[in-house]
Amino acid sequence: MANTKSSKKRILKTERNRKHNTRYRSMLRTFIKKVKKKIFDKNINLSKEIYKTTQSVIDRQVQKGLIHKNKAARYKSRLYKKIINII
Repeated sequence: MANTKSSKKRILKTERNRKHNTRYRSMLRTFIKKVKKKIFDKNINLSKEIYKTTQSVIDRQVQKGLIHKNKAARYKSRLYKKIINII
């Protein structure tokens, strides 16, 4: 258990940030799953539209520091490759 007032405060703040980050990480994964589902259904137009929104969500998470920029680039490139392979 924390001893000082500042360490107690830090524990509370860390927990609050963890819950906040969990929400956004879940949203990110949901968007990625939506794109993959449309790719699996061979729906090119819808998958491209959802990919655009997913791409902006991924970029926002990078700006917030939730994921690393290289991980974001990897997500985007892999999704785009799958969309291209539908055609």
